[in-house]
Order: sequence, then structure tokens, then C-alpha cells
Amino acid sequence: MNYKQTYMEFSHLSEYTKSLSLLFARLAVAYGFYEPAMMKWADIDSVAQWFGSIGIPFPTLNAYMAASTELIGIVLLILGFMTRAISLPLIVIMIVAIVTVHLPNGFSAGENGFEIPLYYMLFLFLFFANGAGKFSLDRVVFGEKN
Repeated sequence: MNYKQTYMEFSHLSEYTKSLSLLFARLAVAYGFYEPAMMKWADIDSVAQWFGSIGIPFPTLNAYMAASTELIGIVLLILGFMTRAISLPLIVIMIVAIVTVHLPNGFSAGENGFEIPLYYMLFLFLFFANGAGKFSLDRVVFGEKN
């Protein structure tokens, strides 16, 4: 067997891990949103004040929208339900976080840079592009190609 055939066989076998990797990635991203969402809900008034101080318009409304979207996103990502749909507003939250908080600090996560929100955004884009995979309610409700 030549190198091309070997690689093609390897690539074919790796397709079996796609849904499992999407499941693990969804769970990891959901977990990553958990603490920020809970912190927002624990003191939503302080979050609204902070949003106002960094120039986010309608800070109270946006604090509730961000906290609600994150909480709903956690549940939907864990279940793998409406995965493509919830990925878009979560991407928007990451863009806002990068622009308003992290960008001035550079790239490094250790210096509160935009590294981590960028990674979340990239994972969310993968979910948008690929769906939730076989281990999801999307598959059960919407069928194989969801």
C-alpha cells in the first residue's frame, strides 16, 4: 500500500471520531460558559453597571441578554439541541467580549487578552458549520443531516 492509500484509509477511520469530538467540544464550551453565566446572574446589577462603565449601550438590558443567552447556551450545547442556532448569539457575545474587554490586553490569556474568547468563538463556529454530531438531540429531532 502506498502513502496516499494509507493516508486515505487513516482519514476514513478518523471520520468515526467526528461525533464524539463534537460532543466533547460542546461539553467543554458549555462548561466554559457556566461560571461567567453564574457570576452574571449572582449580581446582575453590578454587571449592568460594569457594562455601562465600558460603554455598552442599554447596559441593564444587555446584561440580562448576555446572561440569559449564556445560560440557554449552556443547556442547549449540553443537549446538542438547536446547536447551530445558539452558536450565532454566543459568537456575538464573544465578539463583544473581545472588543470591549480583551482586545486592549493583547492576545495572551495570562494577561486577560482575547485568546480564550477567540478559542470559544472558533469552537462555536465549528458547531455552526458541523452541527452537534450524532450524540445530540439535534440528530434525534431533526434527523441525520441537521
